[in-house]
Amino acid sequence: MTFVVTESCISCKYTDCVDVCPVDAFREGPNFLAIDPDECIDCAVCVPECPVNAIFAEEDVPADQQDFIALNAELAPKWKTITRTKAALPDADKWASVTAKRAELKR
Repeated sequence: MTFVVTESCISCKYTDCVDVCPVDAFREGPNFLAIDPDECIDCAVCVPECPVNAIFAEEDVPADQQDFIALNAELAPKWKTITRTKAALPDADKWASVTAKRAELKR
């Protein structure tokens, strides 16, 4: 199994999760993070670090977020690895409470 970053991350991109990842499975896009399913070792240490609850075990991804399993697998090979925490996006706090933001995803 793997862990999956879901919609809550879009336009926030808090990076608290990347510092704790022991295998550097996170990839950074313009306004979203993805987890490389081939790198993730299913350790779950990233889950409690996410301030917007965007990370789920693959088998626990909510029904309305299932497309993010394939999306993480698609985007991860295209994006660079991120291994250190950096500042969230400038409007992250504003976007943190927005629930419908798929259209905001920048590939």
